[in-house]
Amino acid sequence: MGKIINLKGITKSYNRGKIKAVDDLNLEINPGEIFGFLGPNGAGKTTTIKIMAGLLKPDSGAANIAGFDIREKPLEVKKRIGFVPDRPDIYEKLTGIEHLNFLADAFGMSANKRQERILSLLEMFEMENAVENLIQSYSHGMRQKIVLIGALMHDPEVIIMDEPMGGLDPRASFSLKEMMRRLAEEGRTIFFSTHVLEVAEKFCQRVGIINKGKLIASGTMEELQKMAERKESLEKIFLELTET
Repeated sequence: MGKIINLKGITKSYNRGKIKAVDDLNLEINPGEIFGFLGPNGAGKTTTIKIMAGLLKPDSGAANIAGFDIREKPLEVKKRIGFVPDRPDIYEKLTGIEHLNFLADAFGMSANKRQERILSLLEMFEMENAVENLIQSYSHGMRQKIVLIGALMHDPEVIIMDEPMGGLDPRASFSLKEMMRRLAEEGRTIFFSTHVLEVAEKFCQRVGIINKGKLIASGTMEELQKMAERKESLEKIFLELTET
């Protein structure tokens, strides 16, 4: 079975090459896998995720998502992914339902399918009573929920999320994790960054750790513990690997 996400030699610099945000990154993700992407602030997580989503172009290297190169076939990739950015910055003058219908139009969803999916997700995230209100009235957590609904409603093959649980209350966070488990069991692929190492340890089949733009470790918990040469928590392994 081929890799659903394949990053080869991804490099991205800022400030005319003075700051190397991502440095020759190679990463392969299997279909149906829940993969956690970890790293300190400024390590290159968000830059990598934006390249995968087609929002940034790498200086070199290739990103192949769901069988398509993001640079050569960006629309084919974007049809097949759900993307949750690190900040829920969306147009505030629309209501929640207007925002979701705008996205449904962009994905070419039929009236029946969008109604069924939107209602189901609104119920799951307890947003039924807020969806007719203007987004400018939403709290940070409510904006995060509407962004998540927008990313999930077209039933994407690959879900790419940057700190998706930021701002969510415990019930919504639990619902999201349960849904991610179910989607992975159905063959969908989940790639997400998080600072909550306990969630990554308990929830992900594999994790990758990036530091100063370089992938310094990738594997299952057992493989990471073998690398550390002792049975430690993911938190301790992470701190040891990223201390320099």
